[in-house]
Amino acid sequence: MGTYVYGIIRASHSPLPPDLEGIGEPPRPVRVVREGELAAVVSDAPEELRPKRRDLLAHQRVLDEAAAKGVALPMRFGSVAPDDDTVSTVLAERAEHFLERLEALDGTAEYNIKANHDEEAVLRLIMADREDIRSLAETNQEAGGGTQEQKMQLGELIAAAVQEREATDAELLHQALAPLAAQVSAGAQSTGWLANLSFLVENRSAEEFLAGVEEFRQQHPHLDLRVNGPLPPYSFVDTSSAEQGEGGTAEAFGTTAAQSNG
Repeated sequence: MGTYVYGIIRASHSPLPPDLEGIGEPPRPVRVVREGELAAVVSDAPEELRPKRRDLLAHQRVLDEAAAKGVALPMRFGSVAPDDDTVSTVLAERAEHFLERLEALDGTAEYNIKANHDEEAVLRLIMADREDIRSLAETNQEAGGGTQEQKMQLGELIAAAVQEREATDAELLHQALAPLAAQVSAGAQSTGWLANLSFLVENRSAEEFLAGVEEFRQQHPHLDLRVNGPLPPYSFVDTSSAEQGEGGTAEAFGTTAAQSNG
């Protein structure tokens, strides 16, 4: 059957609600596996595990309950160990790393920010900034649209300018918000987003960070910002192990389903 792992906490962590339910249909009861100074929040794993919305929300709900009572290292959806004994073994073998991460992430949350261009707004900026593009566009317009070659030339110039602007805006976003966060992690590039950044923010600084996001939004109205948080600090669980060339925390237990953190 396997043991599904939601996250790692200190053994001294406040008790979780006794009726807390996790993933699966019917939902599996959540329990705690303890080993030394550490513990893992787990349940039995379903026979077939898929990233369905119901189970993704259940995974998040369990982590929210754990984080409400103290710091928790979140595992990404789909972390399954063969059994409870394997979970205990991993906790013992990587105790130093897990304890360091629990200490480092105590009192923090993750805020993920994705940025994209408002197409019409960024085109206006490019036309205002680039005389060569503006001149060619005016020439084409006066000629009734221009030749096919001129249209292609204009399109290529605009596409290159947009790409250049994407890189510039991504760096501006990073520079503006990084000083307001403890750490920054760049997410995987995905189609449609010019920037995908996660910020580790101390809870006491969350209001200041969000004010910084809003100020950046006002200063750059050609950007569409999507803010998701506060979240469990998924992107910062393995900071130390990554720097030391060790395997990731989730991989230590094994992953059997597509991973997602929203």
